[in-house]
Formats: sequence, C-alpha cells, structure tokens
Amino acid sequence: MAGGRILVADDEEDIRFMLRLHLERADYTVVAVENGHDALARLANETFDCILCDLVMPEVNGLDVLAELASRANRPPFILMSAHADIDVALKAINNGAVDYIAKPFRAEEVLFRIRRAIEQRQLSQRLENLEDVLDDRTGYAGIVAKSAPMQEVFRTISKVKDFQTTVLITGESGTGKELVAKALHYKGQRQSEPFIAVNCGAIPEALLESELFGHVRGAFTDANRDRAGLFQEANKGTLFLDEVGELPLQLQVKLLRVVQEREIRPVGGSRAIPVDVRVVAATVRDLAADVSAGQFRQDLYYRLNVLPIHLPSLRERPADIPLLVQHFLNKLGPELNPALTTVLPAAMKLLVQYGWPGNVRELENVVERTLVLADGVTLQADDLPSQIKQNETPLRRHIADSDLSIKKTVRFVEQELITRALEKTSGNRTKAAQILEISHRALLYKIKEYGLNKVGK
Repeated sequence: MAGGRILVADDEEDIRFMLRLHLERADYTVVAVENGHDALARLANETFDCILCDLVMPEVNGLDVLAELASRANRPPFILMSAHADIDVALKAINNGAVDYIAKPFRAEEVLFRIRRAIEQRQLSQRLENLEDVLDDRTGYAGIVAKSAPMQEVFRTISKVKDFQTTVLITGESGTGKELVAKALHYKGQRQSEPFIAVNCGAIPEALLESELFGHVRGAFTDANRDRAGLFQEANKGTLFLDEVGELPLQLQVKLLRVVQEREIRPVGGSRAIPVDVRVVAATVRDLAADVSAGQFRQDLYYRLNVLPIHLPSLRERPADIPLLVQHFLNKLGPELNPALTTVLPAAMKLLVQYGWPGNVRELENVVERTLVLADGVTLQADDLPSQIKQNETPLRRHIADSDLSIKKTVRFVEQELITRALEKTSGNRTKAAQILEISHRALLYKIKEYGLNKVGK
C-alpha cells in the first residue's frame, strides 16, 4: 500500500470523482464526503492517514473542520483546498494546524506529491517521538532523571494527564523538581508549541502580584502609563505554572478561583473581562489541606487546583536514583568545570546514597558542582565530599532532624535503610535478606519494587 487511507471532503462531485480516481490509482484507500458534517462524523469513528478538505462548503467549511480537529490528539495531516488563492486564508490554515494549502485548479501529480510528503513527515515525526520515548525509558522522563518505583509512578501519572486542560497541583519538598514536572506536563502534551510561563507567587510583592498575573489598564494606578498584559495573557493557549501557590494572599485567591472557573481575567482598573485559554499547573511545599483548616487558604480554590494531584517523593525516599543523578550532574557540569573527573569511587557513592539530602535534588546538584570545582583527581573520592556528608552521622538521625517528624515518612525511611543493608550484606540474595529482616520473601519483593531497590546488592 502506497500511503494508507485518505479522507476527501469537497462539495463538488467532479472534484471528488477526480481525486478518488487518481488516489486509488496510486493505491490509496479513499473515503469521499460532500460536506464538513460528514467529514467530522467519519473522523469521529475512523482513522485516516491524511485529510484533503475544501475551504468553501455549506454550513461547515474547511476551517471549521480544522478548528474542530485542533483539540484532538494524533490528528492526521490536514491539507486545505480552495479555488480562491488567498494568502491570508492559507496562513490562517497553517497557523491553525494545516500542513499544506493547495489552490484550485491543481494537477493530480501535485496533489499526490503533497499527500505523500505530508504522510512521510508525519511518519518521521512519530519515529522521532518513539526515539524520545526510548531515551526516556533509559534515563528518566522529559528531562527528569529517575528510575525508582516512586518516580515511575509519577511518570505514569504525567503521561495520563498531560493532554487534559484540567488543573494540576504538584506537591513535594523544596528541591524535588516540581517545575520540571510542570514542564513535562506542558512539553509532552498538546500545548507544547504554545508558551510555558512560570511565576513564583512568593517572590513578587503583594502590591504588584495582581497586576503581574492579570495585567492592568492605563491609569489604573500611579505609573500605569500604558496598558500591560499579565502573565495569564502571555500564557494564552499554553500553560501557566504557579509555583508556591500557597503564598497567594486571600484576596488574590478569590480572583484566581474566578479565572480557573470562568476562564477569563479582568485586568486591574479594567471594565471588561478578557477570555483566556490557559492550563493552570500549581505547586507548593505547604500542606494546603492544613492551610484550608487554618483559614489560610480558600477551600473552593484548593478543590479547583487539586483536581489532578501529583506528589513528588523526597530524594531520601528514592535512594536508588542517587547514583543516576550523580552521573547525570557529572556529565552536565563536568565538561565546563572539571572535564577530567568523570567517575565516582564506591566509597564516595555510598556516602552520597546514605546522606539524608534535606535539600533534595537541588542540594545534590550543588554538592556535585562544588566537588567538581574543588577536587584534584580524576575520580570523585570520599575526601572530596563536604563535611556534612563525610561525618559519620546516622542517616536516621539526620532524617529525623531534617524531616517534619512524620511517623509515616520515618517508617518508610527505616524500611528502606534496613532492606538496603540486608541486601548489601547478602550480596543481593533476597531469600537470605528476607530471613535477616524477619519478613516473608513475598513481602520483601513487594517493598523492593515499591522503594526502587532492584539493583541494591548486585
């Protein structure tokens, strides 16, 4: 088969007949319809490799069909046809997702060439996406370096929700990579070609925050000598990442709730609402449920933001990722800071894995950067590490000192520590490790998978 299934939509019977004749001679399977309604009905229930659609049709025209397809994932290449050679229409079609524009009258050879090129470009794009997925499987996901079971669950959640417009609330300790997750949601989803705008709600003075988010009109306040678009308008059709959303004052929480509900903003000093198409992704280190109970965060906004929650585990909850992250930062920072240092000695890596990492991945990157600058040899040794890591302070004591005294988190940490030591002591023999730990072999296998400890002791 030369190219697969083609949907032809044109209200002129002669055009449909001619296109069907030439396309079928080229071994394409052709479905021809006479209006936009029928085209959309076919697309709702069938798959096609390319769409050839006329611009001018009764009721539902070619641009209407294109607009309806814009929100659909994996839509086929769309080629618009028109008897009116209008460059403005062509540009509008291309900007709205069409891959090509053909002016009537046209030669059959030209149509065949355009269709073949569109299908080949789509196949190439799919192969590149598959290659990116393979690379992600080996090193992490969308730039997030991790292989542990807790992070694999995070990746699965991102894959499920990336194409929805529903708000996402990312929670986790400082330094766990919440902005990286927000970017993954954006750049892996349907909005990837649109703006990604990030703002730290706790870093902007309260007096300026409303104008920063929603914009203002000329004369709204002193020094407002011109209209200014806010971040919601800048992020239109894309994603707005509200970091530290728990720091928003109550007054602005009300206005943010309205934006999320109504999908429109009102600039400071403005008299009319402006519609916006923005996916809101929020993040916080705070316990917003506790803030709701304390009256510090609006309950209705919390429920609006927390529709799709993603919780990021701390680095001490996923020690299996530490060696991978250390090597990643060596590869990233080493060429500029210390090209000769490319490996880590086992004793140094053991200290890095045992350390509690209160600052999480951000702290780990800082430690690797500092070590690259100060180390003299070609390998990273235990003596090259900062004193707080070299000190023989027990991981449990440091964990309790740096944590929020959560019994649940501490129990998880102790379990990981004991399982890791048992596996190391038995050189990875899980039957013997289960006996040392005094738990069943099945329970040990479950916890090894849960904590991402598959490679420990091997």
